[in-house]
Amino acid sequence: MKLKAFYKYLFIPSALMTFSCTLNVVNPNAASDQQVLNSSAGIIALSVGLRQYYSTTCLSNIMVSPCITDRETKGVATFVNVIELEEGGSNISTDNASILPYWSDLQEEMGMCENVISSAPTVPGLDSATLSGVMAQAYLFKAMSLTQLVMAFTEANLNTSTTTPVTFSTRAQVLTEAIRLLDLGVAAVTANAPSATFTSQVAGPDFDLVNSLYAYEAWVHLMNGDYQLALNNANLVNLSKTSKYDYSTLSPNPLYTAYTITKSEFPRIHFGLPDSLVYPGDNRIAFFMTTPTQVINGDTIATMAGFASSQTTSIPVYTPDEIRLIQAECILRLNGSTTDAVNLINAVRTQTSGDPFGINAGLPAYSGPTDYGSLLDEVYKQRCAELYLFGLKWEDTRRFDRPAPPTYNTESNRIYWPYPQQERINNPNTPTDPTI
Repeated sequence: MKLKAFYKYLFIPSALMTFSCTLNVVNPNAASDQQVLNSSAGIIALSVGLRQYYSTTCLSNIMVSPCITDRETKGVATFVNVIELEEGGSNISTDNASILPYWSDLQEEMGMCENVISSAPTVPGLDSATLSGVMAQAYLFKAMSLTQLVMAFTEANLNTSTTTPVTFSTRAQVLTEAIRLLDLGVAAVTANAPSATFTSQVAGPDFDLVNSLYAYEAWVHLMNGDYQLALNNANLVNLSKTSKYDYSTLSPNPLYTAYTITKSEFPRIHFGLPDSLVYPGDNRIAFFMTTPTQVINGDTIATMAGFASSQTTSIPVYTPDEIRLIQAECILRLNGSTTDAVNLINAVRTQTSGDPFGINAGLPAYSGPTDYGSLLDEVYKQRCAELYLFGLKWEDTRRFDRPAPPTYNTESNRIYWPYPQQERINNPNTPTDPTI
């Protein structure tokens, strides 16, 4: 992996695979790997770059292609990769041009994080409070990358390699490693609160590292079935604060690019749910999309709005209502107080104003059955509406044991993707593809 560092803007081109042959063209004006990894300025630039890369390149995969698979959007382009994702099931080929960048870009992100984690502690000129922020952020984004990989594939590698083919680990092992990294991140910022230098030179004013660590650890524990630990971490998130990715015309919002410029996919008006599971008058429909425009093959589609509104619209790292729904789900899965769970659900349902991101459902209070199963169904429906296009619904369909393909394709049309053919060609350790 070659690092090309520019100290006002860091761009690291994506490798096609974890272990592969590469063609490197020498740029005499680019900093060498050693210059980047052995100087405080280089580590800071790389730290800026890894978050920038995740928020643009990685999110352009995470918030687009899986949303066709989980039926939040409808693929309408005539490109083969979009057609395959729309059809789902066995129609998705291993050389699909959307699956490869999803895999390879997350591998690239992991590699950048690993470089920071291995090099930053020995770089001169980084004070302890700046180092803690740099390390914690790298731990966070590597954990996020690992988690995203096992949301789409049955297994993944724990680390990258440029010398030997990587080995694969089970989903449980990957999630355990993600939790270990997040624990290291929390420990780093607890021991040394990130400095003003970290905030001004790396994170920026809108990215809240500490609360992002707690929020993401709550999510990973939830995926892993560690409900008490998920609840503990969710309770640590300060809901009066926000954390978001900011964009500019030079580094545009990936949702805007995907849904407003290329227009290969359009939103389905009911969040990828059957009509019977959507509440009439839910204001989140109007938030995330405009008036329905046309019907294609029986699906009513709209034009994207919400976080895809412009090149410079920010995207949340997490939302306060996401945390409330994690809390409600954990309480229910732990057989806790249904009253507490309903109160949290209603805090999401009945909100008419005040949400920091403008996602206000405006629904009446919940009045349905209050058994655990019914309330979990309600949490699922609220997650689908509240977290539309966040790249989470596919995982939710599995965790909530929703009816699955191939017999039921309404809420997702495949359980996991096949591995990219390019990875299989270069890595004999690549697992067998799932049948669906």
